[in-house]
Formats: sequence, structure tokens, C-alpha cells
Amino acid sequence: MFKATLKSLLSRKLRLVLSALAVVLGVMFVSGSFVLTDTLQRSFTDLFSSAFANVDVSVSPKAEKGKQPEPLTPQAIANVKSVPGVASAVGDVQGSARPIGKNGKVMTTSGAPRYGFNWTGTGLEKIRDGRAPQSENEVAVGAFLATTGEFKVGDEISLLTQEPKKTFKISGVFEYAGGRDSMGGELAVAFTEPVAQQLLLGKKDVYSGVTVTAAQGTSDDALRDAVAAKMGSGYDVKTGATLAKEQADQINEGLKFFNYVLLGFAGIALFVGIFIILNTFSIIVAQRTRELALLRSMGASRGQVIGSVVLEALVIGLIASVVGLAAGVGVGALLANIFSSFGGGNLRLAGIGVPMSAIISSFAVGMIVTVIAAVMPALRASRIAPVAAMREAATPDRPLTKITITGALVAAAGGTSLAFGFNQASLPLIFGGILVAFVGVALLTPILSRPMVSLIGRLLSWSMPGLLGRRNSARNPRRTAITAAALMVGISLITGVSVVLTSATKSIEKLATGQLQTDLIISGEGQMEGQPATFKRDVLTRIEKTDGVKSAVGWSQDGVLQGEDQLFAVGVTNMPAMATMFALKPKSGSIAPLKDDQLALPEELAAEKGWTVGSKVALQLAKGAEPTTYTVAFIWVKSQVLQGALVLPESASAQFRSDQIAQAFVQVQSGVSAADVQKRVEPLFADNPEITVQDRSAFVKQTTSQFDTVLLMIQILLALAILIAVLGVINTLALSVIERTRELGLLRAVGMRRSQVMRMITVESVVISVFGAVLGLAVGLALGIATVQALKDQGISEIGLPWATMVQYLVVAAFVGVIAAILPAIRAARLNVLDAIAYE
Repeated sequence: MFKATLKSLLSRKLRLVLSALAVVLGVMFVSGSFVLTDTLQRSFTDLFSSAFANVDVSVSPKAEKGKQPEPLTPQAIANVKSVPGVASAVGDVQGSARPIGKNGKVMTTSGAPRYGFNWTGTGLEKIRDGRAPQSENEVAVGAFLATTGEFKVGDEISLLTQEPKKTFKISGVFEYAGGRDSMGGELAVAFTEPVAQQLLLGKKDVYSGVTVTAAQGTSDDALRDAVAAKMGSGYDVKTGATLAKEQADQINEGLKFFNYVLLGFAGIALFVGIFIILNTFSIIVAQRTRELALLRSMGASRGQVIGSVVLEALVIGLIASVVGLAAGVGVGALLANIFSSFGGGNLRLAGIGVPMSAIISSFAVGMIVTVIAAVMPALRASRIAPVAAMREAATPDRPLTKITITGALVAAAGGTSLAFGFNQASLPLIFGGILVAFVGVALLTPILSRPMVSLIGRLLSWSMPGLLGRRNSARNPRRTAITAAALMVGISLITGVSVVLTSATKSIEKLATGQLQTDLIISGEGQMEGQPATFKRDVLTRIEKTDGVKSAVGWSQDGVLQGEDQLFAVGVTNMPAMATMFALKPKSGSIAPLKDDQLALPEELAAEKGWTVGSKVALQLAKGAEPTTYTVAFIWVKSQVLQGALVLPESASAQFRSDQIAQAFVQVQSGVSAADVQKRVEPLFADNPEITVQDRSAFVKQTTSQFDTVLLMIQILLALAILIAVLGVINTLALSVIERTRELGLLRAVGMRRSQVMRMITVESVVISVFGAVLGLAVGLALGIATVQALKDQGISEIGLPWATMVQYLVVAAFVGVIAAILPAIRAARLNVLDAIAYE
């Protein structure tokens, strides 16, 4: 029986390739994910080990929760130097510094920091060209910044720090140990020490940390303990090795999430692959019915028949796992190189490795998925009586009652899980519900296939080949349903995400037109140490005096502590004006300027905290020595703006990490053009290219543009699932052509031309693909609308349907059907008529 199975497998090489290909792609994604994250984790570990190679011990002020740490004084550095075992202690100054490119725009990175520091000459940095900065109008720039911005020694460069734009002369270009242009794509600038202190920390004679070098014979751990004992509990004292590990662990934690995302899409790909493998083995078993019946009549047991099919699945799974693992290593290496290139190619990869997790998951997933998909057809084959199997009508259509009832129950279970998941914000229940719902819909698909396929096919059956193609796609509901279900999964997920993002966009547009009663919005695009780009308060005063401006209100923002809870707070310049611009209506209290000890908040936050007008609230602000007590003066009716935010008086901003304005809103006078006022306001920010002045429509467009990016990323990742579904259509048609060889020969014999055969196969493919897309759109709409309903409390109040996108998906599905039909159609057209008629 073993020999017979292997001979049967090897005699049908095309079937073997088509069966394995879907699993190969899924396994490739799984193994590639593990290879990518393993490579990046080791690379970042090496990076931070190099970055802290010159640091034996580091001393920095300890940041208490909710407070901004006080910088170090020269006396603190002197105290460190006095510790026995200290060879040297150098004060470090570091803070945000954003370079402005030659195009006048702030230069950005792909997540790497933009910072400035004081040049000490003792770090990893070495001058490559020119010299170190010596005067207050000079800076040295990193080689990566120089290359990216096309700067050279002698050029001028403008920088944004805690102060408005300042221009410096580039005295030198520096590199890092080993000749690196950068450590990881950062944009770094070195100042003289006094300039760095003023621009980066806002004070003179202060430092953000101390780098300590141990004397010969003193271990890093011993020195750390000695320095910690000298400095006391108000400082963080760590070895360079500890700092390197902490930094690497932070990055690796982020990579874990990245890996989970990739594995999630790999799971989708494998889920789609199960449909294809199931369909493949169903066709294979149907084609081998006579063969298996002969084996049964010769004495093979049911167990041996099942074992024969499962063995074939194991061989296919093994081959697919090996090939998928090898492909995954290549894909992981490719993605790692692409990832490193986002940092200017300066993340040196630690060498491509194949972790044991990649090997185990590849073989476990590849073989288990294939065997699971083969078991059902194997059981079905073993139940056919040998005598019945030898007849022509060995595989008659079976009733769809049981599978339909089962599908309805499974779909209901999936829907219930989704409902509980959304209600309890449980991701396992949500993802589990989606998976179960997909299975339920797939089981219900056969009962839908005949009427829907017939309806879709009528659009293409204006000729005899089209009519035959339509009937062929409807003749086996189970096969058509499984093939269409593979495409349905990818289309439904993309459609669901599109519905959510379209609804979010529509909600923001409604908010902007309904509750945002302002003509111009002034905000920053950049980030500075977790804070948005800001501008000085006197600029807001100048805006208020600009011709055509009726009123202007702005706020600074920061996180504050209420007990152990972190809350978002804004220090508003004019509470009544803000209430008017945001259409805030009193729930309790009255709209009036906030006194220095008063605050306002939305009703949902007040209900959550149990606060009412008159309640006393103690808040710890970043620069406050002790918590400050505020009295609730105004609670507004639930609104889509400033959800979950505390509104504090303008005086509170002095205790924020930055007291500058983060956002401002302008109302123009009646009869005055907002565009004209915008032109008058924009020159006020000539020295701050991070700040933009926009009207409402431009602000909404900018805010929602990120949704387009998210959708594009998901479409790219789900393209693999759709590609596998396309292979499923090709697979089904190719095996169907083999199965219908004799039938095709007879059609050719009675006069059907090759072009007509190809048209018939193409119609069948297009009908199946469009059927899958229609199913996907329906399921995706249901999932998307359910998600929007669940997110109502999160600000998505409107349901938006992406009609244009859905039409595009239908068109793409039809195109997919045409592409998928090419190879099977050519194969069918090339069949020798006499050989096909004689085919058994």
C-alpha cells in the first residue's frame, strides 16, 4: 500500500506542485516572520552594545512619576568625580534638535531620533571632516545627516530646539566608531556645551547626565554601587551593559508586536491555504475513486485507504514545509535588509540566522495544515463501497442539508463570540469569533453557490462557451464554494477594514463641520520628545491682532497624574472662546473664564471619576513640587472633541513640560475670507516650519490621510492571502480540466474550437472569482458595520461604506478570474482530441 501511494503521488507531478504551493506560501510567511525578528533583535542588541561601549557607569536624575526630572548641576558632577574608583566623569547634555533641510522643511526619520548634544570629544563620535564646534554659532553634524541633507563643512544649517529657529555654521562632520555614518538612522547635531545647555535644557550650567569611566582595576558593578551610595536615591545609576540591555529590550518588545502582526497575516494565509488543500484533496480523491475502489477490492482496508491519502498529505506537507522554510529564510533576509535601509543602511545586520522557532513552526504548521485538510476527503473516500466506486456515477452530489445546518450553527457561534468580544473589548474573543464566522460562512457557501453562480454567470453566457462555463461552475457546489471561500476571506477582511476607516473619516468630517466652529486650525506636524511641535504664546497674541480675526484660542498640553491615573490635560487661553468654537454645552456649571484653581471636563470623564461641580481634584503636574488642587467649575455635555481631557486654566501651563502653544484655533470675522486671513497668519510662523495653518477641510484631509496609509499596508499584507486564493482558482480549474479530460475531448470532437474551450474555462474562472468577491464584500460589510457599532463610544459615530473601493474589488476579482484561467485554459485547449476521448 505504501509503494502504491508513492507511485500514485509521483505519477501526478503537476498535482503535487499545485497542492504544495499554497502551503509553501503560508509557511514562508511564518518562517520569514521568525527569521526577520530574530535577525533584527540580534542586530539591535549589537547596536546598543556598541553605543554604550565607552560607558562604564551612567548617572541621570531619577524621574518621579508625573514630574519632570531636574537636570544635574556641576556640584553633582563634582560629587561623582570624588567617588573612589572614578577615572573620569563627563557631563552630558542631550535634547531634541530638529534640522531644517535645504528645502525649508523639517527633516524627518523613519522613527530614529533627532537630537543635539554637547561635544566632549570623549564619546564614540570622531571628526571625519573639518573640526569640532568651538564658537556659539558653530555645530558639527553627523555623517548621516550631512549625506541626507546634502550638507558639507562651511554650509549653514537651521535647527529647531526649545527655542525658535536658529542658524549655525557647520564646522565639521563626525562619524561613529567603525566608520559608521550613524548608529541607526538618527539625525544628530553637536553644539558647544554652553549653547547645548541653553537650547536643549533651557538653562545654563546644567546637564542631563554623567558618563563615568572606571579606574583601572575597578569593575563596572563595583563602581556603580559606589556612585549610587554617594549620590543617593534621587539618581539612576546604571552600568553601560545594563543601559544597552534596557534599550535593546525596548526595541525587541516593539519587534514582538511587529512579529505578532506578521504571524497574524501568516495565519490568514494558512487559513486560506486550508480551503485550497481541502479542495485539492477533494478533487484528487474524486479522481482516484476507481483506483481506491480497486485497492479495496484487492483487500485494502478502510484504514489503509485513509492512510494512503494521509500519507500523500504528509509527503506534500513535508515538501511544502522544507521549501517554505527555505523561502522564508530568503524573505526574512530580504525584509531585514529593507528594514535596515530605512535607517540609511546604518543598522548593521548581525547575520541572518534561522532560529529553532522558525524550523519547528514551519514543519508543524505545514504538515498539520495539510493533514487536517486531507482527513475529511480521506474519510469520505473510505466510506464508498468498492462496487459503487467502480461505476461511472461513483461520486454523485450529496444533499447539502447537514452542511447547511452545521454552517448556520457555526456562523451563529462566531457571531456570538464577536458580540461578546466587542462588548468586553477582548481581542481573543474577537479574533476567535472572526475565525469561527469565516468557517460558518464557508460551510453555508455551497447552498448559496448554485443560485448566485447562475445569476452571475448569466452576465457572461451570451454564447455557448459562456453558457457551458456557467453550468460548469454550478455543477459541483461544494468545489465552487470552497474555491470561492478562499478568495472570500481576503476580500472580506480588506472590506471590513475599509468600512471602519471610511466610517472614521466620515465621523471626523461630521465633527469638523458640526462641532468644530472654527475657520483655521494651527498645529504642528512634528514631535519633540513625545510632545507636539509648539510655538510661543506671543505669536498667539499677534494672531488675535491680525486683520480679519474675530477670536483666537490656543492651548498647551501635557500628561498629569490624578493619584495613580495618567490623564491628558490642556491649559487653555480662553475657556469661553474654546466652548464657542467646539460647541460645548453645559451639563452642569456655567461657561466662564477659568480661575487659577478651577478646571473643566466632559461628562463621561466626570461620571467615570464620580466628580461633580465643586469637587476637589488633586493633580500632579510635571514641574510641580507637590500636587495642585483644582475645583471642578464646568462639566460639558458629551462631545466628540476633547474626549477624556481635563481643561485647566492658562496658568497651569507653567507647570507643564512645555508651556508653549501646541494647537490654536481661529474664527474670522463675518464676511472675511478665511483664505485671506490664512495668508496673513502664515508669515508669523516663518521661523517655525513644523507649524502649519490650515482651514477645516485641509485639517480633516491631513488627519484622515493616515487611514489611507493603514489601508494600503493591510492591502499589501493581505495580498498574500488573495494570491493564495488565486492559486486556489488555478488549482481547482487545472485539476478540473484533468478530471474532465474525456468531456473536453468530446466537446472538441463535436466541433468546439480551441478558442471556445479557452473562453469556457475563462467564464468558469471569472464566475467563481466574482462569486468569492461578492461573498467577501457581504461578510466584510457585516464585520465592518459591527465593528463601527462597537466603536461608537470611541468617536466613530457614522457608518461610511466605501462604494468605490468595493466596486474596484469586484473588478479586480473579475480580472483575477481571467488571470487564473490562463494556464488551465491553455492546457484544456491543447488536449489531443483522440487521446482525450480515450482518457480513463
